[in-house]
Amino acid sequence: MKIAVVGIGYVGCALSLALAKNNEVVALDINIDKINYINEEEYDRIANFYGLSSDNLNIKATNNEKEAYENAKYIFVCVPTNYDETKGTFNVSIVESVVESIAKINPFAVIVIKSTIPLGFTKKLGKKHKDLKIMFSPEFLRETKCLYDILNPSRVVVGINSKKDKQIANELINILKKSSVNDAKSLIVDSQEAEAIKLFSNTYLAMRVAFFNELDTFAETHNLSTKNIIDGVCLDSRIGHFYNNPSFGYGGYCLPKDTKQLKNNFENVPEKLITATIESNDIRISHIAKSIENKVNKSDMIGVFRLVMKKGSDNFRSSSILKVIKILVEDGYKVEIYEPIINSNALEGVAINNDLTDFFNKSKIIVTNRYSQELEPVKEKVYTRDLFNYE
Repeated sequence: MKIAVVGIGYVGCALSLALAKNNEVVALDINIDKINYINEEEYDRIANFYGLSSDNLNIKATNNEKEAYENAKYIFVCVPTNYDETKGTFNVSIVESVVESIAKINPFAVIVIKSTIPLGFTKKLGKKHKDLKIMFSPEFLRETKCLYDILNPSRVVVGINSKKDKQIANELINILKKSSVNDAKSLIVDSQEAEAIKLFSNTYLAMRVAFFNELDTFAETHNLSTKNIIDGVCLDSRIGHFYNNPSFGYGGYCLPKDTKQLKNNFENVPEKLITATIESNDIRISHIAKSIENKVNKSDMIGVFRLVMKKGSDNFRSSSILKVIKILVEDGYKVEIYEPIINSNALEGVAINNDLTDFFNKSKIIVTNRYSQELEPVKEKVYTRDLFNYE
C-alpha cells in the first residue's frame, strides 16, 4: 500500500526506510537536502548496515503535498514539536497545519501522529476534524540508533480516540511489525494514555540520569569511587547495569522538553518527583561548572571537546555542555570549543577551534561530556564524568 511520511528528521527518515521494505513510501519535507538524501540513495550505507537492501526499498521523497498524500492509506506525521518556554507547552502548530492539509487532499487516510505531543492533543484534533481517522503512536528511539530501534522496537503502542478504530489500529500494528525484525509486544490504548506512555517513559529516563548524576556528585564530593558504588548498586537485578553512566546532565532533543511538558500537564495534580528531576538536572549542571572553575584560574583557557550529547550524534540541541559553557563565560572564564561539525569561528560568542593540536596545546583543562580516544594524548588534562565510556 502507499504510505506517506511527513518529516524526514531522525524519526521520519528511519520510519520511511523501515516501511519501504513492504510498502510504497513517499516522504514529504520542505528541506531539499533531506529530499535529495532519500532520492539520491545517500541512505543506502546506513540501510545496508542494518540489513535493509537499498535495492529493495520502494521509497522516494518530495516537497509536494499532493504527490505525498493522494491515495495514501496511512500518513505518519513526524514533524518537530519544540517546547515553548513562554507558553509552557509543546508548539504543535506544524502538526495542526499538516492535518489541515491532509484533510483537504486525502480525508480518507488514517493519520498517525508520531511527533511527541501534549496530553489530550489527539482527542482535541479528533473533535476538530470529526471526519478524519487520527491516531497517536509514540516512537521510542535513540537518536544515534533510530533505524535499529525502528527495526527492533521495545513495544508498539497505538492510541485511538474511539473503540470503533480498534480494527484499524490492529492493521497499523501489523504494518509496523512487518517493518521490524522482532516480535515486539503491542498495546492499543486510549490516545491520551498513549501520549502519557511517551511522556512518562522519557521522564523516567531523565529521572534515572539525574539519580546517577547525584550519586556521582556525592561520590566526587566525598572522594569516593563513583564507579565502585554504581557497580555495586547495579548488581541488583531490579536496577540493572544500564543507563547509569554519569554525565554533565541530561540533554538532547527529547528528555528536557518531555519532562517539562509532563510537569505542565500535572498543573492541577499533586507531584514532586518530576519537578525535582528538572531541578536536579539544573543543580548538576551548576555543580559541574563549579568543579571546572575550581581547577583553573581565570587566565587559563578551558577547552570544551565536542558539544554533541552522544557518540555518533551530530546533534547538540539542548546539550548540557552548552549550559555549562554559559555559566563559565558569565563567571568570566576563558572558553574555547572543539566541534568539527560547526563550520564557523564562533558559537554565541565563544570561539571555535577545529585545529585539534592547537586546541590541545592552548587548553589548560579539556572538558568533555563523553570521552573519546582522540583525547588519549592529553588525558591528563581531561575533566569528564564519563566512567563507562558508553552512551
